[in-house]
Amino acid sequence: MIPALEITITAPVVSFRNPLYAGVQVTLPCPAPSTVAGLLASTVGGWDAMPLDTRVGVAFHARGQGTDLETYHPLDAKGAKTTPNPKDREFLADATLTLWFIDHLEMWEKAIRRPVWPLRFGRSQDLASGRARCVSLQEESGRQGHALLPAPVSRSGPLLRMPQAISRDRARTRWGTYRYATSGSSTVVESTYSTETGQAVVLLDGLHPDTIAQSAR
Repeated sequence: MIPALEITITAPVVSFRNPLYAGVQVTLPCPAPSTVAGLLASTVGGWDAMPLDTRVGVAFHARGQGTDLETYHPLDAKGAKTTPNPKDREFLADATLTLWFIDHLEMWEKAIRRPVWPLRFGRSQDLASGRARCVSLQEESGRQGHALLPAPVSRSGPLLRMPQAISRDRARTRWGTYRYATSGSSTVVESTYSTETGQAVVLLDGLHPDTIAQSAR
């Protein structure tokens, strides 16, 4: 058993725009690792306060989904404002994000209890709430469930190409390929850790923007 911190983030409505679709608001079925990193950075006050070696296990679940209309304010080719128009926007409802840490436990627990900036999940207007608790993880494999996993770890669930990290100036993106089973999966995957309920915990790393600069050297 290894001591860990489990953080649960909940939000009534979220939307994670798929960057591979331009001009439409198609949501990913789960947050990209870079989105999770941005949320974490906001709790500690920015990238400078977030450890470069941050690793986190991720699971996500939404109880519903839908489409509504949102007013967009597009720009023309010269960057000038044009006529606003409504567009369909996909969203997920009653969302729960669960995160596991095995490093910097006190820092993350303090950050989630008293975040530097308000918790926002996905879009800036989607407020969220969070809670933290100390847990123990078993050092053995577990079920995939609703975990977000690197593609080589499992063959269950569709492949998703998502940003792993985005540089601070947003000029560079490191992409990763992942698997996520929207309805959950009972497949046992090769994971280093699992929870007491058998949920696999696979730590995702390389989320900090400055790791992109390091890998480019």
